[in-house]
Amino acid sequence: MRQKLVIVSAVNFSEGGPLTVLLDCLISAVDVLGSEWRIVALVHKRSLVSNSRVHCIEFPFSKRSWVRRIGLEWCYFNKLSKKLQPDLWLSLHDVTPLVCAARQAVYCHNPSPFYRLTLREAKLEPTLLLFSLFYKYLYRINIYSNRYVIVQQDWIRAAFRKMYSHPAVVVAHPKVHLLEHLPLTKVTSSKKTIFLYPALPRVFKNFEVLCRAVECLSSTITELITVRMTIDGSENRYAHRIVKRFGTTIGLQFIGKQSIDDMLCQYAECDVLLFPSKIETWGLPITEAKAMGKPLLVADLPYAKETVGLYADVSFLAPDDDLAWARKMEEIALGCCHYEGNKSIQPKAPYAADWSELWKLLTAGL
Repeated sequence: MRQKLVIVSAVNFSEGGPLTVLLDCLISAVDVLGSEWRIVALVHKRSLVSNSRVHCIEFPFSKRSWVRRIGLEWCYFNKLSKKLQPDLWLSLHDVTPLVCAARQAVYCHNPSPFYRLTLREAKLEPTLLLFSLFYKYLYRINIYSNRYVIVQQDWIRAAFRKMYSHPAVVVAHPKVHLLEHLPLTKVTSSKKTIFLYPALPRVFKNFEVLCRAVECLSSTITELITVRMTIDGSENRYAHRIVKRFGTTIGLQFIGKQSIDDMLCQYAECDVLLFPSKIETWGLPITEAKAMGKPLLVADLPYAKETVGLYADVSFLAPDDDLAWARKMEEIALGCCHYEGNKSIQPKAPYAADWSELWKLLTAGL
């Protein structure tokens, strides 16, 4: 009997969250797919994957340029697929390759086509505008060759259906890795209320609404709080503008990018997580802070409500209303804050709660 073959393509994943997605995907594949399946992963480096059941094909030059990447996706992978004849080809990074396979699926995790930049944001981060336009058409190319298009949240599914009319968009919630040794209580002796916003300096991350909010606070309140942000102004034009404009504002602390260990300490020390980002595929810090029992102030947007799920200690604020953020931080500092809470709503089918369910869906009938 011929052994079935699944190919997982992730040549652009080499670190951080994307690499975690790849490793979760492969670990689950090994657990769910029986011995009748052969698992092949197309990766940036073989050393990234240590599971002996996964056969890796290395593409160390895949990240050098988009031209090289597209050449792989639309030329080389076509030849490779004809040689290997896979039963399932799963692409984990947005692009639908031109391949020959009994079944295809693509995992789409870049929300930029669904975000409308303002003129000011486009000037601060012109590459985001280009990527937004680029991905809008990149997603479309060959998308109907996929049996399934996989996204992380229901709002993205609705956007995909509206923009591309694909009949089978699957919502698959990501697995969140929480280190069990993380303390669940505050471990600092500071008498101040510590707010934390951990994010990369991208214009849609909306750092400025928090900065303006702190400016609105009275000196009595700013003496009681510290708002920490993981930028220092050296990263890009947007970060430089934020730090230049608000660098001397009392109550703000720009701590720069944190190592994994330092980030764990920041989570442990903070009292409240802030998350005013205007668009996300998920919003990992929200889930991490929630698991640690931290109160949350987050943007009143669909992605945030789906990410938060069932939780009592959360309030949702208009992402551009700096006065609302200021009022809520003041209430917290004075110990008189009341949170509105949130309910959990499970997406309609097709839906996968984890990789195990997703693999069963992808391989059903093969």
